[in-house]
Amino acid sequence: MGQPGSGEHRAAEESELPPGQRLQRGWPVTHYGPVPKFKPDRWEFRVFGATAGGDKHCWNHEEFSALPFSTVVADLHCVTKYSMLGAEWGGVPARTVLELAPPAAGVTHVMVWAEYGFSANMRLSDFASDRTIFATHKDGELLTAEHGFPLRLIVPHLYAWKGPKWVRGVEYMTADRRGFWEERGYHNIGDPWREQRYSYQEEPGDGPEL
Repeated sequence: MGQPGSGEHRAAEESELPPGQRLQRGWPVTHYGPVPKFKPDRWEFRVFGATAGGDKHCWNHEEFSALPFSTVVADLHCVTKYSMLGAEWGGVPARTVLELAPPAAGVTHVMVWAEYGFSANMRLSDFASDRTIFATHKDGELLTAEHGFPLRLIVPHLYAWKGPKWVRGVEYMTADRRGFWEERGYHNIGDPWREQRYSYQEEPGDGPEL
């Protein structure tokens, strides 16, 4: 028998889900391609493109790990229709990166780059959210390799594909450009509350100008 109120609790949790999503208790492993091998002596995080000073900013793994650590409690909504609620993500806020490597005045979008040339584009305002975080930990534990160690981006208000695993850098852009999955039929913005899953749902202004 369930605990008293368990049905009401589950109903309350499900009411927090974006349309078309289902509650997920565990954390499935979903990714495209093999899991990269982490080589700390070769790892580098880069910020490049339209930076305020026109130069590139780089951190090795030790330097990036020494940046101020913060936590965000946030949900993860996968476009495959599962949602994981209330996880604690620990790492470096995106706003810290923006402060240390400021973008030029004309930057409107960023491209987040990961291993194997994987990429995800988003509006600068989405990247600059105070809840967007370069995560190294989940619920107090280091991420596993399968879930993105040493670094994955979490953008809680967008579908999870907008936060790549195995992140290696950020490109500042003065015009929008589609990332890996966006070029393959996924929505350019990816707002789960508007159920923006696929590119055929895009409205004028949602995607890059042709």
